Amino acid sequence: MRIDIISVVPELMYSPFAGSIMKRAQEAGLAEVHFHNLRYYTTNAYKQVDDYPYGGGAGMVLMVAPIDKCISQLKAKRTYDAVIYLTPDGDVLNQGIANALSLFQNIIVLCGHYKGVDQRVRDMFVTHEISIGDYVLSGGELAAAVLCDSLIRLIPGVLGNETSALTDSFQDGLLAPPVYTRPADYNGHQVPEILTSGNTPKVEAWREEQALKITKQKRPDLLE
Repeated sequence: MRIDIISVVPELMYSPFAGSIMKRAQEAGLAEVHFHNLRYYTTNAYKQVDDYPYGGGAGMVLMVAPIDKCISQLKAKRTYDAVIYLTPDGDVLNQGIANALSLFQNIIVLCGHYKGVDQRVRDMFVTHEISIGDYVLSGGELAAAVLCDSLIRLIPGVLGNETSALTDSFQDGLLAPPVYTRPADYNGHQVPEILTSGNTPKVEAWREEQALKITKQKRPDLLE
């Protein structure tokens, strides 16, 4: 998977991609992540990429031309499966969306900033609009890092255990059951006996039961 991220401040995202799973995925050649500073695509002498909104009002709006130039140059080199815009009024990211997007080969991710982008950018280029929650960030950069992490970890070969992602919360519509590791007894707090029994069918049944129980308690909306 190749991901091209367009941003006014791409340096905000360098760290999340420089360690752990996302770093290993890139080193293994399973994922490519490229950052594009929008200011490099403007003809303005002061590298301006935003302007005041028509009709008045507070805030600044990212202009069409620099974004058009950046996306057009990228599309001239390869075909993209999606152009994703991170915005508070997009579809709220969930595991189903992440699963679907993880199957794509080439993705452009556009980070909003200030008051967002000129609507014509959304009309002309954007294929998917995604939000990571019902709140507002200073820009789309941190949301882009969240989105990319949720996709990259699903690429076959990225995680050490191929089945690990399949047992995550939300994959089957439920929250994950409790997990334990050694020691079996810690200051009187013991691991449930079923997990040390070696009876795999009963262990799986217990996990399903616990997942349903926890989901009913914490996220009953998922069961609706």
